[in-house]
Amino acid sequence: MADVKPTAGRGKLPAELTSFVGRRRELADARRLLSSSRLLTLTGVGGVGKTRLALRMTAELRRTFPDGVWFVELAALRDPGLLAHTLANALELRDVSAEPAADLADYLEDKQLLLVLDNCEQITEACAVLVSKLLAAAPQLRILATSRHVLGVEGEQILPVPPLSVPTEEVAAGDATHYESVALFADRARAVSPEFGIDDANRAQVIELCRRLDGIPLAIELAAVWMRTLSLSQILDRLEDRFRLLTKGKPTAPARQQGIDAAIGWSYDLCSLAEQVMWARLSVFAGGFDLEGAEAVCSGGGIEPDAVLDLIAGLLSKSIIVRTAATDHTSAWYTMLETIRQYGAARLGEAGTAVLRTRHRDYYRELAARWEEDCFSPRQADWFIRMRTEHGNLRAALDFCLEQPGEAAKALEIAGPIWNFWFAGFLREGHRYLVRALALAPEQTHSRAMALWSGCYLALFAGETEQLYRMLAECDTLAERFDDDLLRARIAEISGHALIYAGDLAAAIVRLEDGLARFRAIGDGLGEFDTLILLAAATFFLGDPRADRFSAEALDVADDAASSKGYALWGIAIVQWRDQGRNEEAARSLREAIRLWLPLNERTGIGFAVQALSWCASSSAPNEHAAKLLGASRAVWRSSGAHVNQTTPYSQFDNQSIERVRQALGPATYEKAYAEAAAYSFEQAVALALGSEEERPGVKARPAGGLTRREYEIAELLAEGLSNREIAARLVIAQRTAETHVEHILSKLGFSSRAQVASWVTEQRST
Repeated sequence: MADVKPTAGRGKLPAELTSFVGRRRELADARRLLSSSRLLTLTGVGGVGKTRLALRMTAELRRTFPDGVWFVELAALRDPGLLAHTLANALELRDVSAEPAADLADYLEDKQLLLVLDNCEQITEACAVLVSKLLAAAPQLRILATSRHVLGVEGEQILPVPPLSVPTEEVAAGDATHYESVALFADRARAVSPEFGIDDANRAQVIELCRRLDGIPLAIELAAVWMRTLSLSQILDRLEDRFRLLTKGKPTAPARQQGIDAAIGWSYDLCSLAEQVMWARLSVFAGGFDLEGAEAVCSGGGIEPDAVLDLIAGLLSKSIIVRTAATDHTSAWYTMLETIRQYGAARLGEAGTAVLRTRHRDYYRELAARWEEDCFSPRQADWFIRMRTEHGNLRAALDFCLEQPGEAAKALEIAGPIWNFWFAGFLREGHRYLVRALALAPEQTHSRAMALWSGCYLALFAGETEQLYRMLAECDTLAERFDDDLLRARIAEISGHALIYAGDLAAAIVRLEDGLARFRAIGDGLGEFDTLILLAAATFFLGDPRADRFSAEALDVADDAASSKGYALWGIAIVQWRDQGRNEEAARSLREAIRLWLPLNERTGIGFAVQALSWCASSSAPNEHAAKLLGASRAVWRSSGAHVNQTTPYSQFDNQSIERVRQALGPATYEKAYAEAAAYSFEQAVALALGSEEERPGVKARPAGGLTRREYEIAELLAEGLSNREIAARLVIAQRTAETHVEHILSKLGFSSRAQVASWVTEQRST
């Protein structure tokens, strides 16, 4: 099919949450170097501002790249083997094989995009290998990396990021802010002390402070936050004490490193002993933490669980940690800058790290068990969103299990129970963890049996048929050894599922009915529901009238479990469409399912729904909109990573729909519309499926995503990088009102960060 480039401005970039100061020369140099080379690495010490410089530059350049600018955060990634999977997920390419690097190379071959790899130093060698492969395969690809170390790739351009400019001589008060370091300090000081300003009385002290910190942005920001409680003189005195300590301990340390070490170390010294201990212990989390996790992992040894909240509040007030907004489905989430996290980790020491990582691992084992117990309930949406937020910590816990000799069996107890979380958005990653853990923990235990079933489930959707049947045979043997009725029911379910995909529908129904009876006998609601959905699908494809009953029963069983209810609505919709010809009702059911799945990022479910919507459209009105829906279906399946659309029953309906629309439009018109939508981002494809006003002629446009006009206005301000306080000032509303609007926006769009809102707004502007 013809390849149609997506609209310029696609991609994902985090929003800049604070004002950007200075860096004109570096911005110009970075743009110049990136225009003449395909790989640019920004290097420098931690805290010098490499990420902020990269974000500002790429935000300005995003419309230069027709296929977008894509930001990939690597700070929390420890397993080099997950690098290609992480890039694929960031690019919305989840439909990858066991060789994701090769799939990435194929996908990027004709793309003109900019890939931003942030914090490469943790896995420099793996980054270098993958970057070399991708640049060789994709002649129009450009890569911008930030790292404390160069990658060492042929053709790499290197731009050292220097500290901010510092006055070298006495300057007038009005001229001091012409220097970047002084301007940054003044900006951040005003954020905590609005009356602050540089005048003749304090000018010399501000300049001395910036000099002592060598213009390192993170060091200056850490010092500025103390303007809330200390005077400039007090800040300088304490910094001087810290520098004397550093000079004694590390006399050969580079000045720039001394500056950041002094600022972080000084902030550490100003913390209470309990806060220092908490800072160090919190460094074990990857990608952030919530209060419950902090209480479970970091209490003990002199810190009571009830004291954790006050200690977090203290670290928050000192800007050691940062809080992100909570939504209807989440609790408050806290993060640390990587440089600050590493400082805390160094305070733990090797023995302390081992203890804390074990406690961290055990907490996420418990969380996985709680997920398995409670995820089929009215709290299902909360669980999906929570586990997505905890993704980095789940990775860290699994990596720890797989790194430590004799601990791999514990990985089975984390990765196995959350099979439906992996299925909903991280299919290949979950499959990889399970395969690795099963290989390293061959003992014939009950945990292995359960993990084998989870591996079968993911292998089925990943298209790994041979592996599926190999694991299923061992699982069957273990089910009999342990006399486990739940495993027997699950084996019947997965066997029937595989038979559906193979096109043997009659045999599938027999196995599924056996599984349904077994699940009902032991009272397993999730198994009963899943099997009813599969029976609805199998009987639907076979033209069996029982499809209506199975889908209605599934809806009754699903109750208020949001993701499951979405699948039940899918079952009802396909029956409404095929057997009853109620296209409009079917479309409404499918769109309701998509809205249920969106906050959960349940891309496989959304793939089913968009695919079925394309069937409805092709039969009722085989026009360009139907052609686009067929293309959008392909885009969503690509994003989900599941191979359902390639299996016989589903592909038959796809082929029938394609042929109907092609005949109605003519091949050329069909190919153009289909290819345009097949190149959509996930968000664009979903907007089309939900009937965004831009796609419906004659309907007056209104904000997308279910937002009110005021919410969309605030979303646009988020995209500009404004804080809640700045939004309130711009719109002349109370700050709490602005915060409430932001929380509603995050909830309606199913996002967990302001950065995702910023990327979504950009997508809306470009469509």
